[in-house]
Amino acid sequence: MSRGYQLNYAQQSQAMYEMQSRERKAQTMVAVLSDFFEGKISNLEILTVGCSTGIIDQYLAKHFKRVTGVDIDREAVHFASRSFRKENLSFFYCDGLHLSFDECSFDVVICSQVYEHVPSSQALMEEIWRVLRPGGVCYFAANNRLRWMEPHYHLPLLSVLPQSWANRYLQMAGKGKIYYEKHLSYWGLKRLVKDFILNDYTRRAILEPRKYGTEYFVSTNRLARPMIQVATSLFSWAIPGYLWVIQKPPFLHPTSE
Repeated sequence: MSRGYQLNYAQQSQAMYEMQSRERKAQTMVAVLSDFFEGKISNLEILTVGCSTGIIDQYLAKHFKRVTGVDIDREAVHFASRSFRKENLSFFYCDGLHLSFDECSFDVVICSQVYEHVPSSQALMEEIWRVLRPGGVCYFAANNRLRWMEPHYHLPLLSVLPQSWANRYLQMAGKGKIYYEKHLSYWGLKRLVKDFILNDYTRRAILEPRKYGTEYFVSTNRLARPMIQVATSLFSWAIPGYLWVIQKPPFLHPTSE
């Protein structure tokens, strides 16, 4: 049985409406993309897949030429459209697996903590590839399946359990009936983006939190940095989440399995 769509997500997660935390994520996006493009970001056109309430998008619109946000959460998209009105900012109700844009329409696609929420992460990446211009990039932030604390329900080891066990665990904890999210391991994520050129910003974001605006989830203690540096080098497969800039090579097409 195939997974359907996870609808009305913002109603289930009030974090989507938290201005400060959402803008902090947007600041990291700007910092990373500015580093990648060597500061030349003001003429870039952005698509945010899974824009939700639009808080991140309205911040991005201050720095980029044009920002378009799409989501299947109608209420969240309506909130975004009512709350944030700028000439270079627009929101649409749209399925990320069937984007209503022409090929090669955007310089950058933002896909942050989205892949586990869709029926097919592979179809999502194929659509991102299609709408990116040659040489364009996807800011890809993704959680690791192999982590101690599941990030959505805050239950230890939930993401590593088989589906039936995860459902039962969620029910016993009183946090839902079905565990919808489908996370991938480090190796699974690498396979997911295999057609792109992978630029891994994870270690840089961990080791230079002030530069990339990641102080809110990374320790700034100088004494801890050597240990963190060793851990991220030797055990990349165990990092709870990843921050990648994946680039569509010029004039290439995805390979088939």
